[in-house]
Amino acid sequence: MTGHETLAGWLRLTLIPGIGGRTQRKLLTAFGLPDAVFSAGYGALRALIGDKAARLLLDTRNDDAIATATAWAQSPGQRIVTLADSDYPRALLEIPDPPTLLYVLGRVELLNRTILSIVGSRNPTPQGILNAERFAGALAEAGLAIASGMALGIDAAAHRGALAAQGETIAFIGTGIDRIYPARNRDLAHEIGAKGVIVSEFPIGTPVVASNFPRRNRLISGIARGVLIVEATVESGSLITARLAGEQGREVFAIPGSIHSPQARGCHKLIKEGAKLVETARDILEELRWSVPIPPPAPTQAVTGASGASDASQGENAEILSLMGYDPCGLDELVIRSGLSADALSVVLLHLELEGRVASLPGGRYQRTEV
Repeated sequence: MTGHETLAGWLRLTLIPGIGGRTQRKLLTAFGLPDAVFSAGYGALRALIGDKAARLLLDTRNDDAIATATAWAQSPGQRIVTLADSDYPRALLEIPDPPTLLYVLGRVELLNRTILSIVGSRNPTPQGILNAERFAGALAEAGLAIASGMALGIDAAAHRGALAAQGETIAFIGTGIDRIYPARNRDLAHEIGAKGVIVSEFPIGTPVVASNFPRRNRLISGIARGVLIVEATVESGSLITARLAGEQGREVFAIPGSIHSPQARGCHKLIKEGAKLVETARDILEELRWSVPIPPPAPTQAVTGASGASDASQGENAEILSLMGYDPCGLDELVIRSGLSADALSVVLLHLELEGRVASLPGGRYQRTEV
C-alpha cells in the first residue's frame, strides 16, 4: 500500500489541471516516482514538457484536494491505487493510456481477476434486460468477474445478474468516487461497494461531465478479456466500448436480436464487422478457453401424477416455445399457429412465464426468454 507521504506526491501530480495522463506518464518514465518529478527542477522539467507545463507542475499545490483524497483513502474499504502498486490492475497496464491512479471502493483484489465486461443500451427491451442478467449470472457462476459501467439499463442488469449469482462484479464510473450517478442506482451502488468494487480515475468531487464517460469506457474494455454487447443502437456509446476493445486486443461479443428492433442494430453492425455472435454463455466461455467445473448431477426428483401426463405437458411447452420463435408474438397469432384455444394457450403461457421461459410484454404480447 502506498504510504501517505508518497500518496500525496501521486495526488499532487494527478490533480494539476492541464497536466494530463500522457504528460504524467512521460514525467514518471523520465524521473521515476512523483517525489523525484517535483525534485527535478524547472530546467529539467521544461526540457521535457515545455515551459507552461513545467510552471504548472511546480506552482500548483492543491493542498486541500490532496488532504481530502488522503482522508478518504484512510477509511476502511477505500483505497487509492497507483501505477506503482502491486494491486494495480495488470490488464490496464497493457492499454496505451492507463490511469496514473485509481480511486477504489470495495474489494480491490477483484481488479486482477479474470474479467468479462457486459455493456449495452440505457433503454433496453425487457428481453435485453433478461439477457444481460442471465448472461452475467451464468458467466459469474463460471468464475468470471463481471465489469460494467453502472449506467441504467444493460449495465445495471449485468451487475444485478452477477450479484444474484453470488458472483463478483466491478463498476467503473465516470464521476468522482464519492458521487452516485445515476441516482436511481443508489441501492445498486451500495451493494456493489459492499460485495464487489467501484472504481474511478476521476478526482473526488468530480461531477457528471459527458466527456468523462467515453474515457471511462476504455477501462471497462481494457480490464477485461472480452466485452459482450447485449443491446445497442447504431449510435450507442456501447459501440465506442466495442471499438476500444478491438483496439486493445480484447475479444468482442454481440448478441443478435430481432431485425425489427432498433436496439439490435448496433449488435448486428458489430457482428458484420467481425464481432463474435453469441447465443449462450457457453459460446463466450469456449471462445475464451475458460474451463468450467462440471457440477454433480442433481438428485432424481420423484414425479407426482402420471409420468405420461408430465411428459405430455413438457412436450406441449416445448412446442409452444418453438412456435413462438424469438420475436414478440400476440396471443391471437399463437392461437392460429398452435391450433389451441385461447384459454388453453393462456394456461400454457402462464406456466412458461412462471418458469421464467417466457416474458409477458405490453399490449398482450409474449416473448421467449431462454438463451
